[in-house]
This record gives sequence, C-alpha cells and structure tokens, in this order.
Amino acid sequence: MPVLFFILLIILIATVGFWKTLGAIVGAVAMVVLLVILIAAVAAIGGIIAVKRLR
Repeated sequence: MPVLFFILLIILIATVGFWKTLGAIVGAVAMVVLLVILIAAVAAIGGIIAVKRLR
C-alpha cells in the first residue's frame, strides 16, 4: 500500500510540479487537523451540555 501512495505522489509531482504538490499535501494535512479539532470541540461542548443537564 505505501508503494501505491509513493507512485501516486510521483505522478502528481510530474504532472503539476513539486511546489504545487507540496502545497496540496500541506493543505490536506491542515484540513485533517482542523477536522480533528472540530470533532474535539463538538465532543467537549456536548460533554459540557450533558453534565449541565444531569445536575
């Protein structure tokens, strides 16, 4: 499986260039990080609301 990702990365670099590929990868990682932060925030807010309702 890692070989497939490596081949796809080589094809992407050959097609659009190194810097655009790097920007796309950094952007994808940033989107995943933002998604994790959003999920954590929703869980925290849900926990706070649940604790307030149980009191």
